[in-house]
Amino acid sequence: MIIDFRMRPPARGFLNIGVYDNVARTAKLTECFSLKQAPSVTQKSPELMLQEMDEAGVTMGIAPGRNGHFRYNVTNDEVVEMVRHFGGRFAGIAGINGADRAKAFEEIDRYVVNGPLVGINMEPGAMPTPWYADDRRLYPIYEKCEAHGIPVVLMLGGRAGPDLSYSSPIIISRLARDFPGINFLVSHGGWPWVQPLLGACFWQHNIYIAPDLYLMNSPGAQDYAAAANTFMQDRFLYGSAYPLMPIVDCVEHFRKLFKPEVLPKVLYQNAVRALKLDIPID
Repeated sequence: MIIDFRMRPPARGFLNIGVYDNVARTAKLTECFSLKQAPSVTQKSPELMLQEMDEAGVTMGIAPGRNGHFRYNVTNDEVVEMVRHFGGRFAGIAGINGADRAKAFEEIDRYVVNGPLVGINMEPGAMPTPWYADDRRLYPIYEKCEAHGIPVVLMLGGRAGPDLSYSSPIIISRLARDFPGINFLVSHGGWPWVQPLLGACFWQHNIYIAPDLYLMNSPGAQDYAAAANTFMQDRFLYGSAYPLMPIVDCVEHFRKLFKPEVLPKVLYQNAVRALKLDIPID
């Protein structure tokens, strides 16, 4: 079994986001990591994507909604429709606009507490007016998630905001301290702040990381792998960042980095635990 923690399929509202509106531009980013764009991305084909998942052994993808982004959004209704359409091949994360607290509360209740989605996703640094993820105006949202045991996905890494400070590991360290009851899942792995983020993870055990594309032939990849093979083996997640990275090549690359006894944890068991999925792990 393999659970891909970060996938955005060529379907529903995901087709409106930047990675699909110009697949030639997306291909150039893929090539930066010495990989080639998947045929399913070039053709924007859900059928080819499912074939590629099957070839790679990917059982389930985790698809994050996006709300409050300065340019591209995917509504939670679209995420729910997509999950239903693919019949068990995907689980969805609710995209939450942290700047609209009333709507955030309503959508958390509707889509997560009383709905089919398994967590929330926020990208505060990508809002029209960027916020840091530890901005105190977001704390009531975190308080609600902690009260209901809801996992929180934060994009902290890569282009998470106008400058590198929006991915600072100090942010997630503060949040993990202030909300010890939340599983915080860091997509893009805090890159390029690799070692400082891993330092925070060493002491704070409610931080999970998925470097996704930054584990693929990128500076810092060996540091991620060293941590996952030792103290992070229970909190490290596999993710491809598809469509930025090809599904089959990512799985092949990922498998080579980790000890055989660690692979089941990082490929699926940790995701099941972190997101509280109703899936057997043995």
